[in-house]
Amino acid sequence: MKDTYRHKGLRRKLVATIQQKGITSQPVLDAIGQLPRHLFLDKSFEEIAYEDKAFPIGKEQTISQPFTVAFQTELLELKKREKVLEIGTGSGYQAAILAIIGARVFTVERHEELLLKAKDMFDLFQLGNIRAYFRDGYKGLPEFAPFDKIIVTAAAPFVPEALKKQLKVGGKLIIPLSIGSEQEMQRWTKIADEEFEIERFQKFRFVPFLKGKA
Repeated sequence: MKDTYRHKGLRRKLVATIQQKGITSQPVLDAIGQLPRHLFLDKSFEEIAYEDKAFPIGKEQTISQPFTVAFQTELLELKKREKVLEIGTGSGYQAAILAIIGARVFTVERHEELLLKAKDMFDLFQLGNIRAYFRDGYKGLPEFAPFDKIIVTAAAPFVPEALKKQLKVGGKLIIPLSIGSEQEMQRWTKIADEEFEIERFQKFRFVPFLKGKA
């Protein structure tokens, strides 16, 4: 698959759509406008890749809706060169957005097949600022901690203790927490070793955050 003028035009429309829904961060909008989402999906989705929808990527996982990706990324308030831990690599699209904005991305995935496909995408786009690992997301990546920011891209029943510990004081953790059949997006800002300020945002739908490697 190639990235054609038509794809670029569809991306411009997608950027306009997520702007209308309230995304204001120019680096986030620019990254979504730049990154060819259709290349992260099976060829059968090429015609609809720029709709603001989630799509299956195999292993009962999805590529998140672009608005969701933009919303979570905007909440991170990223600065260039910040160290970001992503839990749930999936297709690699979210990690690529973070990398384009300028973060140093450490991403973990419990499905090895998905991880290997995502690594191919990072190589394709020459995103040398992403390091990807086949791990249990509940344990994070202690050997690379602390992180400036942490983003969880699956619905969690609670915030894992390991992730709280691996966040720098002053850092932000973005996580969708399960409340009934929906998930509430939350931002946890670490204000002291055992102390967090919690902000609550709108509801979303994610695949569940599972323990262990698949």
